[in-house]
Amino acid sequence: MKGQALHIILIVPVLLLLDLYVFSGLLGASKKKLFLQKKWFRNFYWISSIFLITGLIIVIFVKIGMMVRLAFVVLFFLVFIFKICFVPFLLIDDVRRLIIAAKSRFKKTGRPVSNTPTDNKTISNTPVPSIPRSEFLMKAGLLAGAIPLAAIKLNMKSGLYDYHVIRKKLYLPNLPKAFDGIKLGQISDIHSGSFYDKKAVTGGVEMLMREKADFIFFTGDLVNILSGEVKDYLDIFSKIKAPLGVYSCLGNHDYGDYSWWPDAASKRKNFNEIVGAHKTMGYDLLMNENRRLKVDGEEIGILGIENWGELSRFPKYGRMDLAVKNTDDLPVKLLLSHDPSHWRAQVLPEYPQIDAMFSGHTHGMQMGVRTENFQWSPVQYIYNEWAGHYQQGHQQLYVNVGYGFLGLAGRVGILPEITIFELKAGTDPKYKIA
Repeated sequence: MKGQALHIILIVPVLLLLDLYVFSGLLGASKKKLFLQKKWFRNFYWISSIFLITGLIIVIFVKIGMMVRLAFVVLFFLVFIFKICFVPFLLIDDVRRLIIAAKSRFKKTGRPVSNTPTDNKTISNTPVPSIPRSEFLMKAGLLAGAIPLAAIKLNMKSGLYDYHVIRKKLYLPNLPKAFDGIKLGQISDIHSGSFYDKKAVTGGVEMLMREKADFIFFTGDLVNILSGEVKDYLDIFSKIKAPLGVYSCLGNHDYGDYSWWPDAASKRKNFNEIVGAHKTMGYDLLMNENRRLKVDGEEIGILGIENWGELSRFPKYGRMDLAVKNTDDLPVKLLLSHDPSHWRAQVLPEYPQIDAMFSGHTHGMQMGVRTENFQWSPVQYIYNEWAGHYQQGHQQLYVNVGYGFLGLAGRVGILPEITIFELKAGTDPKYKIA
């Protein structure tokens, strides 16, 4: 994260220069210029620009809530998209004006521009007419900047329930033979309090069931805040079954930390009801503990911890020391831990026996680009690992971008995910361990 933060700080002067250039273009967007020359507009433009740049830096350095980070970063990049789309038209217009100015000088002097003292004196004494910006190009630029924002707005809701199955082979060098080829499913971040279409939610669960996974992980955030949010969806998510079990962990939103409570007992009651919902749905909730998964006499370990986030302002509830207890004899250990920042902050340096960790939490910020060979989202400036598969040495991490949604009622480019892993014994031929 420090490298990403340094990168952001280094480009701040570039962002300010971009703002200055766009501002000059906005002043020339109309012949009459109307309100664009008003003092209040200039103040608003520069205050908002500095506010967004400063806010972007703050969310990288300061441990604040995911909702605040989401708001800052998404707003910054929406404004940034507009500016980037507007800039090419400014450049075209500036080139046009330079050409006109050069032609004007050529006509006034009667000969081409040269480096002789005489010519320089002639040119310097020749008045160059002021060349206004092209109103057409400026309006085209404003339209070009508005089009992607409008497209994002129109496509936001269409992606909310557009569930996608992502299939991946997960290579584990010490995987027992009995587990070679077995299928593991994962969903994360249900956020039942955000749903408004039960039929669509049911369709996603049915997609998961058609994959016929042998066992399934749910990696946290059943609700947004209150236990009652999941009440109307218990019957739907209870349909998630697997021959070897459904295992779950808690996410940062499952503790009630985002709400005010009249007393500690009320908060504890809400928490207990969420824990009870996992039991009602038939999920084996792992709270700093582990299970032994046995197939044909061979075993692997499934470990789960409570929420532990390096970037969160809330308590680190997870206890890895308890989760790994009595698992030294198991050849493979799979860890459910909601927040991917836990992997680099604690798992990698302190728990080399963890073969693979499964997380969610980031949602891919519900906005970006994700293809088989390329992915980008503003969230990558906050989280080192934010979507898909990561590996360092023999240890691996997979970050699911979520089944539900939170805050922003839309998804653009980062679609809700159902992950299906095929466990394979051996080493991934595409990855070389240093």
